Amino acid sequence: MKKTLIIFGILFLTIVIVISVSLTKNKENLMVIQKENAEYEKYKEGQVFGTQVASLINKATNENLKNEIKQDEKGFFIENETNSVKIEIKLQNEKDLKTYQMETIQKVGTDGFIKNFNLILFKCTNIEYHEQTKRVSKVVFEQIEE
Repeated sequence: MKKTLIIFGILFLTIVIVISVSLTKNKENLMVIQKENAEYEKYKEGQVFGTQVASLINKATNENLKNEIKQDEKGFFIENETNSVKIEIKLQNEKDLKTYQMETIQKVGTDGFIKNFNLILFKCTNIEYHEQTKRVSKVVFEQIEE
């Protein structure tokens, strides 16, 4: 009887420890996601210059490369369901807005983008999240008309 009680006690203690460790890891992971998301969310509804948009393009590109996000034959990152990041830029032309993907800006060079749009204001018009992980999946910047 004593041995059975000791075995059940050890099993109960093991289960409690496993659950506690799991909850702690989940909480830490959530804090990391919130911190990463905050780096993009701080631009929501605000105005930024082209240099800041270029910095975010570089950041998103580096994160995608670090997370080994696959690219198609044209060099565009293929969105996944967990940790890919896309940035879209809507630039004003004569009549309307034209949308460009961050990879297009990277291909022509962020230096050229900065040279042409460094003092142009943009606003973040949309942020989307991955359903599974709640990480930022897409950020849309739109050129503000002058």
